[in-house]
Amino acid sequence: MKTYPIDKIRNVVLLGHGGAGKTSVLEAMLYDSKAIDRMGKVSDGNTVSDFDEEEGRRGISINTSYAAVEWDGRKINVIDAPGDFDFLGDQQLAIKAGDIALIVLSAKDGVSVGAEKAMRFLEKKQEPVAFLVNRLDEPYSSFEKTVDAFQEKYGKNVVPLAIPVMEGEKMTGIVDVVKNQAFKLGQRGAMTNMDVPSDLSELVEHYREGLMEQIAETSEDLMNKYFEGEEFTKDEVENGLMNAILERDLFPVYPASAVQDWGISFLMNSIVAYFPTAEAQKSVTALKADGSEYELECKADGPLAAFIFKTIVDPFVGRISLLRIYSGVLKGDEPTYNVNEDKEERMNGLFALRGKKQIPVDELITGDIGAVTKLVTTQTNETLSLKEQPIRIKPVSMPVPVLTRSIVPVNRGEEDKIMQGLNKLADEDKSFAVRNDKETHQLLLCGQGEVQLDVLVQKLKAKFGTQALLEDPRVPYRETIRKKVKVQGKHKKQSGGHGQYGDVWVVFEPGDQEELEFREEVVGGAVPKNYFPAVEKGLQEAVSEGVLAGYPVVNLRATLVDGSYHEVDSNEMSFKLAARLAYRDGLPKADPVLLEPISTVKVHIPDDYLGDIMGDMSKRRGRILGMGADSDKGFQVVEAECPTAEMSKYATDLKSMTQGRGWYTIDFARYEQAPSDVAEKVIAAAKRDKEEE
Repeated sequence: MKTYPIDKIRNVVLLGHGGAGKTSVLEAMLYDSKAIDRMGKVSDGNTVSDFDEEEGRRGISINTSYAAVEWDGRKINVIDAPGDFDFLGDQQLAIKAGDIALIVLSAKDGVSVGAEKAMRFLEKKQEPVAFLVNRLDEPYSSFEKTVDAFQEKYGKNVVPLAIPVMEGEKMTGIVDVVKNQAFKLGQRGAMTNMDVPSDLSELVEHYREGLMEQIAETSEDLMNKYFEGEEFTKDEVENGLMNAILERDLFPVYPASAVQDWGISFLMNSIVAYFPTAEAQKSVTALKADGSEYELECKADGPLAAFIFKTIVDPFVGRISLLRIYSGVLKGDEPTYNVNEDKEERMNGLFALRGKKQIPVDELITGDIGAVTKLVTTQTNETLSLKEQPIRIKPVSMPVPVLTRSIVPVNRGEEDKIMQGLNKLADEDKSFAVRNDKETHQLLLCGQGEVQLDVLVQKLKAKFGTQALLEDPRVPYRETIRKKVKVQGKHKKQSGGHGQYGDVWVVFEPGDQEELEFREEVVGGAVPKNYFPAVEKGLQEAVSEGVLAGYPVVNLRATLVDGSYHEVDSNEMSFKLAARLAYRDGLPKADPVLLEPISTVKVHIPDDYLGDIMGDMSKRRGRILGMGADSDKGFQVVEAECPTAEMSKYATDLKSMTQGRGWYTIDFARYEQAPSDVAEKVIAAAKRDKEEE
């Protein structure tokens, strides 16, 4: 593939609710541009961008992919981001790599949750947006109703640049609002001239007049020209619309049915004519060595800065890294430098991609998107530059995992294999985490939702041959005491020759610090000082297992006050064992109680769901701390404290309660005494587990 100049490059990110048809849109674009000979179907699992085995099985996109589409002497880099909310990290990285978001809508769904969430994020980033009303071939679909719904929610900026000509449920033509021309749709994107239908002429003129006004507002000269009744030139129209889209003064809307290949070639004509070029991104935020930010100019003669926005792990090819060039030129035979890892990298050839098909290129210039294989150290969200001019593009802040499950191997002894596989998959997806919990002895998988975690399990099987199951994680309870007691621990053993003798009196009482607080107040040498450390060590080992349910004991003060020893038979081990005996005897007498972890939760939800969320939080034994308007318009934030055990499936439940519109963050707050009914259940479960062992 040839190298395109920066003004001939368009970088478009496909966003939208799952099932809206993003993948089919890209498939039709590749078909119309003659990059492929036949269109695949998502349902058949044979589309270009959904090449992952798991995507084929599920019928949805679960990975970001990209395809280079050549159209009318331009290069359109199309990034297909997954629509499911569990893959928010991929979506945000894709948006960073693109220059404009094309939100694909179902003509039957109105303002979908996926579109709504995408718009909210794009507004924060002030990114340009366009809409494609898809699935116009299906019953009960309506282009007009969809446009009306979005205009009502997002204002007059939402303007169709094209209107479908419908005959029954079939889209037979398309009206170009900008040029006031109509076209009959043919095979493989072909369009032939036709008259504008009389029933659409008034609507077309209404929209066209509004567009001309927006173009006029982009400069004083154009405004004067508009008032004088002069027609704008082709260049003035294209530049005016491009500026309006870039400044978010215009959200253009297009009609289509991707599976029928209706309206896709028109869309591509509009992309190359009106969408912002890669040249429009004048600068990008980078980080200095001290972490401070600065604006790096995006220019071809500047220092190299290539940002990795996606890594694909292929068992046969290895790692494929998708990257956006923000500055300089990346060549396939030159060494590069990863400032994040302080490591040099060598290029193994550069490619443009169409799904998994690699098309060799000699270089990638500023503004372009491409791929490189077999990078050793460089991961997603990192930057390649030159060692003599190190640059680090500000990374995307990944969403914090909110759902935690225990991952268990089906076959014993494959824990290490699972860990290795997940570490490799972390190259693909930076929004999940995996860790060993030393306390519960579980391998914990933390992510955004059930779909993401299930996909990871399936990928482990498909790519690494390891089967695993997801289970609810054990809650890390604690135990403590509420009374002060004084007890004796005596270890005495005679077995001929030297015996074992250790005798201690220990006072156990509630302490002020979480860790064991050990003191000694022995008078008169009843216990020699050289045995004090052994007593403390014995107690330190003992507090790891409580007397109620076997959970660690906290806020315990232990004071050695008396004891005795034998000149011959006493040793460190004897006093260590004596201390443990005192612990086992004393804690049941000290009114032990079970403590449960409490989490602080911040729930962000639309106003309409406030009552439901508060009621649900009460059912979970949660306490509402406060509420108020969120930074997002029309949203409330509810802050609460809730037992961690009650939050294990909250990610799924919140999605269900708010139709996917709500989200939350969760942090550990403290431990509190568990209610008696909760404690009884936990203690009973612990006893059953011990009996089964």
